[in-house]
Amino acid sequence: MVRELYDREMRRGARADEPGVRVERVGAVVRHTGGREDWNGVLWSDLDEATADAVIAEQIRHFGDAGCDFEWKLYAHDRPRDLGARLRAAGFVPEPEETLMVADVADVPTAVEPPRGIRLLPVTDAAGVERMVDVHERAFGDDGTALRHLLLARLAEQPDTVVAVVAMDGDRPVSAARMELPPGASFAGLWGGGTVPEWRGRGVYRALVAYRARVAADRGYRYLQVDASDQSRPILRRLGFVPLTTTTPYLYRA
Repeated sequence: MVRELYDREMRRGARADEPGVRVERVGAVVRHTGGREDWNGVLWSDLDEATADAVIAEQIRHFGDAGCDFEWKLYAHDRPRDLGARLRAAGFVPEPEETLMVADVADVPTAVEPPRGIRLLPVTDAAGVERMVDVHERAFGDDGTALRHLLLARLAEQPDTVVAVVAMDGDRPVSAARMELPPGASFAGLWGGGTVPEWRGRGVYRALVAYRARVAADRGYRYLQVDASDQSRPILRRLGFVPLTTTTPYLYRA
């Protein structure tokens, strides 16, 4: 079953995917721990009604001692059934629910051209990273500092584990996305697909998915996975992605 494979490889068997971070397997939890500018969080847990509250409190202490905000990435099939309510009671704040969608790389259309006037530019240096940050801040309306930190570190130290691309309208970046390529895994992850408002609904996002699918196929990955928002889910369905489960980020501020 694909969901079981995903849990085994990408959650229980997760590997550190950023320079300077570590994946720790502590009891019934797998967590991703780095510095204050890194993504910190719980990737997987196997809890029950008797153990959940104590384990939640231990994670709060762990990340709190480092002064780090962190995320508990809760999937709909995680146990116990009331884990979300327990996280809220402990001070976590849920963000909007997303849908984990997966497609076989061989089934994703790759002969997709960007709309007229748009060219796709690979991100390989600091200038490209700034273009991505610019798109991120205009498309999502939030700060791009963490994205900048992540991409600069990955391109400098682990360039084979990330692919990033910007869609350009002349000299102006209008859409951007990246793909995570965990070594030895079956799944390549699509992340950060964002388009500025004036270019939405014109096929740019579809072209970025096709671009990354071509790279994933060339690198030998079997599946593409994405945490899809309400906006991207219909597009991904048309491209052959199917839902596996839902996931909700629960955030805790240090």
